[in-house]
Amino acid sequence: MCRVADLRQAVLAKNDASAHELRDALTARGTAVVNLLSSPGSGKTALLEQELLRARERSIPVAALSADLATENDAIRLARSGVPVKQVLTDGLCHLEAGMLAGHLDGWLPDDVRLLFVENVGNLVCPASYDLGETLRVVLAAVTEGEDKPLKYPTAFGLAQLVVVTKTDLAEAAEFNEVAFRKNLEQVNPGVEVILTSARRGWGVGALLDRALATADGSPAHAPVMSRQSHHHGHKDSHSHGHSRSHDYTRGHSHSHTHGPAPTHPEAPEAMAHPQS
Repeated sequence: MCRVADLRQAVLAKNDASAHELRDALTARGTAVVNLLSSPGSGKTALLEQELLRARERSIPVAALSADLATENDAIRLARSGVPVKQVLTDGLCHLEAGMLAGHLDGWLPDDVRLLFVENVGNLVCPASYDLGETLRVVLAAVTEGEDKPLKYPTAFGLAQLVVVTKTDLAEAAEFNEVAFRKNLEQVNPGVEVILTSARRGWGVGALLDRALATADGSPAHAPVMSRQSHHHGHKDSHSHGHSRSHDYTRGHSHSHTHGPAPTHPEAPEAMAHPQS
């Protein structure tokens, strides 16, 4: 067991070194990385597409890299925003690593990109332990996933610098208890900010972009109490990779979009507390 633990620590230490190097290189060129983590089906891609559209409307140079086990569906959707998009196929690997990310960015990432959104593999276990050289780590959870999600995945939520709740238009139907969710989140990550969103209704759209820009401009991000180093979790597939593939969706998917400001939603309550029966 000690040899396995030592190997896992060595793998993660190598990743941390790569992440530090990548962060320094991107910071020097004025690019900030936003690492998006969530379970499958959280609505991450739908929200990210809307954020990319807002960035384009505001002439903010952004790009997106989407990681998936097998399909290119997410990148095809994101490319509709007209910003540079690249798909990384991990061939079954459950997370991205800093060295992999650096390799996929080399020769692709435009020089003027201010924000790079990385849509990590849909998984709240493996990706939680891997620093990608990000400036801002964001964890998303849909109201349909339940209020106890932070307690079930304490490392992912405990290391988040921002938490985004998605699909809030379904909160009443899902009997989502926002008060309970915030209480559970506070247990693993005291003081972390929560943004409520609905990509379908436009509620909260643009808030993620604003937070990312503020962080890129030097505003301090939330500092989780939990230390990544003290909560590294080993994975059976966390070493000997290098088989991921990528596809560039930058060319051939640029379309003109005209969108107005985010819809106001006075009917969307600030607190969506629906106690469970």
